[in-house]
Amino acid sequence: MAGHQHNFDPHACAEFNHLSRRQFMQTSASAGIGLTALAASAPAWLPRVSLASSHRSGMRDVMISLYLRGGIDGMSALVPYGDQYYYSARPTINVPSPTSGAAQRAIDLNGFFGIHPGMANLMPAYNNGHLLFLHATGSTDTSRSHFDAQRSMETARTGDPNAGTGWLGRHLASITPMDPNALLRGVGIATGLQKTLAGAPLTLPIPNLDNFGITGSAGTVIARSAVLDDLYEGTTDPLKTVAFNTLQTIDLLNTINFSGYAPGGGAVYPTTSLGVALKSSAALVKANVGVEAIAIDVTGWDTHNAQGVLTGTFNTIISDLANSMAAFYTDMLSNANNPTFAMVAASEFGRQLNENGSAGTDHGYANMMMVLGNCINGGQVIANWPGLGPGQLFQNRDLNVTIDYRSVLAPIIQNRLGNANLSTVFPNFTPQALNVLRC
Repeated sequence: MAGHQHNFDPHACAEFNHLSRRQFMQTSASAGIGLTALAASAPAWLPRVSLASSHRSGMRDVMISLYLRGGIDGMSALVPYGDQYYYSARPTINVPSPTSGAAQRAIDLNGFFGIHPGMANLMPAYNNGHLLFLHATGSTDTSRSHFDAQRSMETARTGDPNAGTGWLGRHLASITPMDPNALLRGVGIATGLQKTLAGAPLTLPIPNLDNFGITGSAGTVIARSAVLDDLYEGTTDPLKTVAFNTLQTIDLLNTINFSGYAPGGGAVYPTTSLGVALKSSAALVKANVGVEAIAIDVTGWDTHNAQGVLTGTFNTIISDLANSMAAFYTDMLSNANNPTFAMVAASEFGRQLNENGSAGTDHGYANMMMVLGNCINGGQVIANWPGLGPGQLFQNRDLNVTIDYRSVLAPIIQNRLGNANLSTVFPNFTPQALNVLRC
């Protein structure tokens, strides 16, 4: 099932379903009003970093992070049809090459890579130079564990089990707000705040932007709000300030007509949870209330059995991902006055090269990434392809990582989000130079 909920997935391994339940239990306490998430602008864990003043001021991109939880099969999404070993390793669950004549076949990008046919609606963004694909990307975590690989990628601190902050959280904490009067800088559209945003100031987990606040009839809401005002008036800081900021955020979001939002450019969002989340995100970004980062979880990718590359589960969720991204792209670029954005879609790891005996794929290593936005240097595939033949695989079974995912994010954070504190966002890391941006 596509979306950002943590539901039991019959195609997934026991670890992924257990992790999803545990994340729900651990983080659901931070949902609702979520007082602890609205922290002061300079958290205690960042004592020696001077906040970077953006040279872009109010023209910074809004970052949209799509986390494809479960480990998307990157070789079924961005198909290396030019590598003969792809087809010999996957005789029954491959995506046919663009020249195969099959009814469902890859859409050619550059003579070597093609995209899944369910991603066809992304081709306008690719052809317009706004969508970039990368392959053989990943982190330095080689555990093939959902828990370890997700923690490593979201915190950008491989091997540090005590890492308490996420890379996007550190970004927001180390740069001055895009709007100095903003009540809300970051949003996690999820039941609980994603690790990616941990440590971010003025940030909340909000499962549904159209239904966030105090419940009840109009009269009940007013009465309950008054009770909360009186309750927190008698407290001391930091609780008092945080509580009132949260109540003001509820009021702020209630001024945005999410349910009546009309997308621009004729964009039609899927009615799936991801489509709804991105439609609401577009409304929020266009409202210009100071939100700088939105994180959305997309689940369903742990396809150990009955993967359904062309007709089943994978086909459904990759089509939903592509159609939702395409609608957001059309919507946001429909008016030159709309805020600019950078959207990154990534996953904790890829899948093994060889199909398994259950018509699925098991946990692997390297994967593909997608980057979409106004100033992304799209219309190309960036890949230092390591090959799928004998002696080329990681531990003789997985696509090898040749591009660190942080090298993809670093130029966006520095040049489009205006943050020069890369050593804070990505400690102990020197990015590889990649041609990710065109402006």
